[in-house]
Amino acid sequence: MPQTRIIYETQRLLLRQMTPDDAALWHGILSDAQAMRFYPRVYTRDEADEWTAKNLRRYERDGVGLWVAQRRDDRQFVGVCGITIQFIDGVGEHEIGYQMLPAFWRQGYATEAAAGARDYGFTTLGLRRLVSWMGPDNLPSRRVAEKVGMTLEKQTIQATSGKPHVVYAIRPAAGRAEGLW
Repeated sequence: MPQTRIIYETQRLLLRQMTPDDAALWHGILSDAQAMRFYPRVYTRDEADEWTAKNLRRYERDGVGLWVAQRRDDRQFVGVCGITIQFIDGVGEHEIGYQMLPAFWRQGYATEAAAGARDYGFTTLGLRRLVSWMGPDNLPSRRVAEKVGMTLEKQTIQATSGKPHVVYAIRPAAGRAEGLW
């Protein structure tokens, strides 16, 4: 496996850059109907390879992207989380995205990973705002956004799908005031 760069460490997780070899791990999520229930469909292995390559290009182009989330103690893959640039209502926003394998749901990993991405975005990258967006019926993702200190900002329509999405946002001062970091 190519050398990987650790981006951030939390109490239980390592967030590290993805490599081309991680496409098989990523496919484990993308091909799982339960994990993809809020997406239009599941994806093939070839499509997972394409998603991985796109993410690697994000590192080069944007300096951010989705990262592999692994448990620190045994390096078990639990999901992906990171910061990507998403265009919401025509504006490029730094978005915290997260997706975990169903076997690791309801164990706090998504919240822990998203909090790590939030802290990295504010402290290391010096970002002044982070968002997360999802379909309004994606209650688990909405709860994660709220647990990391984000507040509901608006509802909008996703340009590519034409479907409603809700946007949660946070600024660094808000998180510090709430004692989140």
